[in-house]
Amino acid sequence: MSLAAASLGTSRRRIGTGGLALLGLAAAILAGVMIGETPMPPVVVLQTLANKLFGAGYVLDPVDEGIIWNYRLTRAITAASCGAGLALSGAVLQALLRNALADPYILGISAGASTGAVAVTIAGLGAGMLSLSFGAFLGALLAFGLVAALARAAGGGVGASGAAQIVLAGIAGSQLFNALTAFIIAKSANADQARGIMFWLMGNLSGVRWPDVWLAVPIALIGWIICRFHARALDAFAFGADAAAALGVPVRSVQLVLIAAAALMTAVMVSMVGSIGFVGLVIPHAARFLVGPRHGRLLPASALMGAVFLIVADVLSRTLIPGQVLPIGVITALAGAPAFALILIRGGRRP
Repeated sequence: MSLAAASLGTSRRRIGTGGLALLGLAAAILAGVMIGETPMPPVVVLQTLANKLFGAGYVLDPVDEGIIWNYRLTRAITAASCGAGLALSGAVLQALLRNALADPYILGISAGASTGAVAVTIAGLGAGMLSLSFGAFLGALLAFGLVAALARAAGGGVGASGAAQIVLAGIAGSQLFNALTAFIIAKSANADQARGIMFWLMGNLSGVRWPDVWLAVPIALIGWIICRFHARALDAFAFGADAAAALGVPVRSVQLVLIAAAALMTAVMVSMVGSIGFVGLVIPHAARFLVGPRHGRLLPASALMGAVFLIVADVLSRTLIPGQVLPIGVITALAGAPAFALILIRGGRRP
């Protein structure tokens, strides 16, 4: 009876913690909708949601209703999904590669997405049939494929314990695709095109709408489910791939699935909002400091903190300078760079 009671108590605590986490995320999204250059009262926000979701019939200003539903709510939900996906990817890669400085962009995915975006919008790849987001997505997948092939040729690869080869291949891939991006911009872009694409490359949520939400949310949920299912395997990787294999973890298949999941989440998020750095690097460390290294707790904490962090960063990008929207990557870099320096100084080697 005592064991059963203890198990029931643990389950209730987990349910309560999960409920509080979801409530906190909902509060952050609500704040992201309310706060802006034109503040929206909570009552107006809630009435708009009631009208759109349940047909409540409240009489509201159509302009305010449009700003809330089509602009700010989509930004907040997409920001939460992107923050959660990038933070999850960072936590997984830090565990698999046993590198405290690993983040989603170590695979070269962000650089590949940038190249795909400029190839479509500036070089005219696809003859106008491809959107910027789809071009970025294709570039991200191409970069991941190249990095995986290079790592495998060097004796590692996504299915083996070649963490060093993956890191080096990611650096090489990033440099290659960054150079291609710069070449395309210099060769084909006019001044207006160059300005627009550079703003997008630094992270931009201004163009997201409901179709982006319907893509970002499922991808983040699928990535979360995959990562959470492998939480115990990630704990085993803390002692190295050989130790994980000795504990019965199918190392090759787990590495393949988890790195592919991290690549997919990063590719989709970057294809929608551009390059947003430091989320996947800093947030897992902050979550690890708060809840410890066990991935059963670390993964949900990272996802929640990443979601809230990117919502806050988006709000700051819209409000710091009146009448102007900053690239969200500027905000994340201003917050993340000092934390990155602290990680370097501490010289932490364990994920």
